[in-house]
Amino acid sequence: MAVQKSKVSRSRRGQRRSHDALTSKALSQDPITGEMHLRHHVTPGGYFKGRQIVGANDED
Repeated sequence: MAVQKSKVSRSRRGQRRSHDALTSKALSQDPITGEMHLRHHVTPGGYFKGRQIVGANDED
């Protein structure tokens, strides 16, 4: 069983955990439709950089 040699202070523990915070995802807004999407990804409507890349679903 692992046993620590000496106590780790709150300060030392906090320094080790300083880089563990979660970051939010970077979102972009499409200039044509105004949809929010992940950077470098196609919008749910099929647009990328203001152009329609993926065809729209025709449900008529």
